[in-house]
Amino acid sequence: MSEDKSNSFLENYSSILLLLGGIVLGSLAGLLFGKDVEVIKPLGDIFLNLLFTAIIPLVIFTIASSIANLQKSDKLGKLFGVVLMVFLVTVIISAIVMIIGIFIFPVDQAVFLAKSSLVTAHNSTTDSAVTQLLTVNDFYEILSRKNMLALILFSFLIGFATLNAGEKGKDFAKFLHSANEVMKQLLVIIMKGAPVGLGAYFAYQVGIFGPQLFGAYAKPLAVYYGMCTFYFIVFFTIYAFFSGGLLGVKVFWKNNITPSFTAIGTCSSIATIPANLEGAQQMKIPAYIRNLVIPLGAPLHKDGSSMSSIVKIAVIFAIFGKDFTDPITILTAIAITIIVSVVEGGIPNGGYIGEILAITIYGFPMEQALPAAMIIGTLVDPIATLLNANGDLISAMMVTRIVEGKKWLLRENEIN
Repeated sequence: MSEDKSNSFLENYSSILLLLGGIVLGSLAGLLFGKDVEVIKPLGDIFLNLLFTAIIPLVIFTIASSIANLQKSDKLGKLFGVVLMVFLVTVIISAIVMIIGIFIFPVDQAVFLAKSSLVTAHNSTTDSAVTQLLTVNDFYEILSRKNMLALILFSFLIGFATLNAGEKGKDFAKFLHSANEVMKQLLVIIMKGAPVGLGAYFAYQVGIFGPQLFGAYAKPLAVYYGMCTFYFIVFFTIYAFFSGGLLGVKVFWKNNITPSFTAIGTCSSIATIPANLEGAQQMKIPAYIRNLVIPLGAPLHKDGSSMSSIVKIAVIFAIFGKDFTDPITILTAIAITIIVSVVEGGIPNGGYIGEILAITIYGFPMEQALPAAMIIGTLVDPIATLLNANGDLISAMMVTRIVEGKKWLLRENEIN
């Protein structure tokens, strides 16, 4: 039995362990050989170029497919609206909690890469900046990662157009779904090279910029894990109290143990759906609510990913010596977390679209910003999945409280 658990752990965390191994070996190579590691830099460049090549079709099919395959239903319209409201509010709250954490424990710019070695981030001050950010002149221009926001907007429009086409658009919706699955598999194949690619990247960074690079990632990771633990214990208790008072708190913490360990063990929100459904049933959440909220929440609702997006953005700003405390920057970051929660698939290490979006919107060089965001994203994945999956369970309780009334849990206990 213990051997099976050990094999399961290695299977679920193999990608993270391999990536960590690649980063550690690359870092050691950088420390031992210094600037001589430039010879392996092409390995990192090849990996990043493959990733950049796959990003454009991945974004198109992921977003368009997510929208096109939504099911229209008048019967579920009101409930669907409540579910989306709960999802949106909790994602925003989680982002704000992490922003407060970043303010209290700021990411020190001094410990990151020397600003003189970095390409200056692009800052547009012209009146046409918004137009250039959201649209392009010709279709071929939208296929460039430099126009990522325009591509995302266009992908949303394709998805809604397919949804509105109804029966006539069903075949195209199937194509989008199929293409999305193919692109996911392509990303899986490319990411198999991540240990070597990011290992080479880290070797180059350590060899050129020195061992102080380690401390650069230690603090944001500590802040993230600390704030996520705080959010998980404190805010999930508040959500449970809102859902059913002290009884709601007791019922939630009693029945979320299996879903929590499943989330950590699988590192996947999708894989946690069965455990969440069982937990929701034990909590006496009505079937018509749990059967909607739990499956819908796995791909659409991610408190942990929302918080990780904030940390990634803060790290990228620190790398380029930019101020993260500007109100416009913060509001934009919150908007990005909402988009990430919608378009990011509930699969292990599935958050690269949000990273690309953030880098594009803020105008940072993709080649330098993306690897840092990917490293942070991989290292925070376990606790991010815990919050993502458990967030669906507590959301189901809150939806029940809103739809069924504040005494729903008392009624269910009286019946049973």
